[in-house]
Amino acid sequence: MGEPLLVVDHLCKQFGGMRATNDVSFRIHPGEIVGVIGPNGAGKTTLIRCIMGILKPTSGRVIFKGEDITGLKTHKIVNRGMAATFQVVKPFRGLPVGANVLVPVLSPRGKKSGDWIKTAEQRALDALEFCGIADLAKEPASILSHGDLKRLEMARTIATEPELLILDEPLGGLNPAEATLMANSIKRLNKGGRFGRLHSEGPAMMIVEHKLSELMRIADRVIVIQLGRLIAEGTPQEIIRNEEVVSAYIGKGVKDLVS
Repeated sequence: MGEPLLVVDHLCKQFGGMRATNDVSFRIHPGEIVGVIGPNGAGKTTLIRCIMGILKPTSGRVIFKGEDITGLKTHKIVNRGMAATFQVVKPFRGLPVGANVLVPVLSPRGKKSGDWIKTAEQRALDALEFCGIADLAKEPASILSHGDLKRLEMARTIATEPELLILDEPLGGLNPAEATLMANSIKRLNKGGRFGRLHSEGPAMMIVEHKLSELMRIADRVIVIQLGRLIAEGTPQEIIRNEEVVSAYIGKGVKDLVS
């Protein structure tokens, strides 16, 4: 598969006497969609925060594009080509939807990676159109529904044109129809469709998600975290047949696991 885009190497994060992330190692290659699953409290969000520089790991390394970025400030990580969304969406509620996306478009990464032919406003509108909310560009972000806020968060993130996109529960709180639309957009983005044009390859993705039926449909590979420890890794088909994974979701059989 060539050189990995992201290497997480024996990563640990300790809070007092508790290890929220316990010696986790994995790799993500260009173009891959890697799902991350596990019970509530397993340490998945802590893992993302360590990768993105929001938390400093207790030990271990995060290597992106061959560079050790462990503990680097988040904005510097974004400028290197990695971006993330989080469970709690925090837009600039007093600004119009379009202005929310202009902020990342005008960031150092956004200006460096963007299509120089287009204005910043057009690039922001393209990102909103890709996510299906271009018609809301002039509306204040404060009036958006939860589903539209999720789309706005995605638009803001892809406006930086990341090489690796980390999504923390992008389908959380969405109804089945909204979840399917979002999953389809994620897959289309990964395959190279963004901002109204096709690229040879879209961003690699790391997706933390509890809606396993949608995740298993779009992921190339899945890793499983329990009590801060990586307990399994494989294709979606391998994961749903893994007895240790099924037991991690106490009381659930394989059919329930992916429903």
